[in-house]
Amino acid sequence: MSPNPWLLGVPCAVTALAGAAAYAGAYPRAQWFGRTVCSTSSPEKLAITFDDGPNPSITPKLLDLLDAHHARATFFLIGRFVRECPDLVRETVARGHLIANHTQTHPNLFWCSPAAIRAELRQCNEAIVEAAGAPPKWFRPPYGFRNPWVVSTARALQMRTVMWTLIPGDWLVRPTEWLVRRMSPIGNELKHRKQRGLASRSGYGRGGDILCLHDGSHRTLNGDRSHTLGALEYWLPRWRDLGLQFVTIAEAVGAPAS
Repeated sequence: MSPNPWLLGVPCAVTALAGAAAYAGAYPRAQWFGRTVCSTSSPEKLAITFDDGPNPSITPKLLDLLDAHHARATFFLIGRFVRECPDLVRETVARGHLIANHTQTHPNLFWCSPAAIRAELRQCNEAIVEAAGAPPKWFRPPYGFRNPWVVSTARALQMRTVMWTLIPGDWLVRPTEWLVRRMSPIGNELKHRKQRGLASRSGYGRGGDILCLHDGSHRTLNGDRSHTLGALEYWLPRWRDLGLQFVTIAEAVGAPAS
């Protein structure tokens, strides 16, 4: 008896669907599960972002470093850490930085139900409001993982979802020099434009970079991110000399840099 051709096609279809779901749920620029912010509006704008804070052992040092280079950044905060470090959250806002939602406990939202996703985002929002006085307007899913309800839930809570152009892996225990090399692609589009003598203008080529770093560890407070601090000490003056503007996510999606 010859096999049923429809049945032979089932494994292939399942594999294809699984691959499509993995792409839609994990690839930073995928938009299948809802529109996200994936780049800034201009190659001259660099949005430096930090996940998994606040972290008492590193975040204050990062704030001082950013101040020294007149750089604003965006901090995606874990709600349970916000409740433990409300003064640090307020200090971050007072220094001119943007704070945003990174869920209450940092779960993999790909496997979460709509109700669980909403609870994670809502509880983090409540912690931020209690600490800083206003709800966040921006959200980043832990690990970047999304399912069909993640972006829409954030939108229902009046937040836009933010991904990245580069995530160099600073959560790994590696030397600072390793991380410095991994961050070298930042600003490449601007370098290429300058080499070609092209002026920055809206709608030409791709936008600028959103860099995803970590000032904390989602597992515990006081995680060691000294290599992140060291890599930024190396790159911030070099990026400034290149002509990059350090902006928050809110500034990143506005009008192109002039």
